[in-house]
Amino acid sequence: MNLDDLVLVSVDDHVVEPPDLFEGRLAAAHADRAPKLIRKDSGIDVWAFMGAELPNIGLNAVAGRPPEEFAMDPTSFDDMRSGCYDIHDRIKDMNANGILGSMCFPSFPQFCGQLFARTSQSDADLALALLQAYNDWHVESWCGAYPGRFIPLALPVMWDVDLMAAEVVRMAEKGCFAVTFSENPVHLGYPSIHSGHWDKFFATCQDTGTVVNVHIGSSSKMVITADDAPMDVLITLSPMNIVQAAADFVWSKVPQKFPKLTYALSEGGIGWIPYFRERIDYTYERHRFWTGQDMGARRPSEVFDEQVVVCWIDDPVGIEMRHRMNIDMMCWECDYPHSDSSWPTSPEQFMKQVTAANCTDDEIDKVSHANAMRLYNYDPFSVLGGRNQCNVGALRKQAAGWDVSVVARGIKASATGALDLLKMSGGRDK
Repeated sequence: MNLDDLVLVSVDDHVVEPPDLFEGRLAAAHADRAPKLIRKDSGIDVWAFMGAELPNIGLNAVAGRPPEEFAMDPTSFDDMRSGCYDIHDRIKDMNANGILGSMCFPSFPQFCGQLFARTSQSDADLALALLQAYNDWHVESWCGAYPGRFIPLALPVMWDVDLMAAEVVRMAEKGCFAVTFSENPVHLGYPSIHSGHWDKFFATCQDTGTVVNVHIGSSSKMVITADDAPMDVLITLSPMNIVQAAADFVWSKVPQKFPKLTYALSEGGIGWIPYFRERIDYTYERHRFWTGQDMGARRPSEVFDEQVVVCWIDDPVGIEMRHRMNIDMMCWECDYPHSDSSWPTSPEQFMKQVTAANCTDDEIDKVSHANAMRLYNYDPFSVLGGRNQCNVGALRKQAAGWDVSVVARGIKASATGALDLLKMSGGRDK
């Protein structure tokens, strides 16, 4: 396949929410209490909310900066590339990178809306109003500004499963068929997926064709070996969160109760999957008699293959081993604007991987866009005039003259420790 003919859809990017997010979306009773962006004397921007400050408005939003400036430190909008938070410039950045479609996870509310869930403990009405305002902004203002370019993604009402199910229906009626969820809700103070507590939510997702997306870090807890471990340990082990989430899902009763439910593991890579599939089948064959596990007509690997979406950014070994997993459930990620992202050379990096693995054109189409379009009920071709208007070559022509050069901003990267990151992301009390 020629690089210019490639079509790329990313199922994991991130939005840095703009300052006017809540404007005009809340009733008067809640408007004055919504998070507001303020600039500190130090020059950093923070969201001020309920007497507290959220210091990192765009955790690791470092696109367009050299690796020497990659960091997790609090920053300001002035220090970020405008495509992080401005929808019009985001489209230009996507075009320059040859990216057709994008699904954007949240930043300051955290991956499954932990901020609003904590708010519900003191004011459930405010929490629901904020979460619904956020979801409406995401669908109408962010995704809606450029039809056909985004896969909408809703936040869940984690604190009330009835409201949670109702919000899935409300968002599906708006054309949103993806919702975030926690990789392990136990770490957020909620029942596990083994408890049956979430069944109404899962049933509603199955009924509406809504994909449940669990992103690494959505439990507000990462694999950390010691409080003084360097950041490199946490970054290396971060996919282990997804492996744990995969094991939880496969061995729970959820896939048996809801065999049409789709569960996506976001930003967890794929190289570990062949071993994982072998391990769960071996465990079932040797231990199910005394553990009491009964999956009926399916083996554990079949449950995984049929119901779990797997995603990768840069994983050459995983691509080489694609025949040892279900390629129809594999999707690609760009991760813009984070430091793992391949922007603005995603097509080149993608093609390098699939070419080295001798992927066929059919396989390339599946993992680059076709799987994502099918799984997320996303049809950009019908909106944008067909594949020839949606490929890398066509999109990059639209971005002619748009500056994607790396710009040093004079920000010295600090040696953030693993514990510091957990604190910034809400994982432990400061």
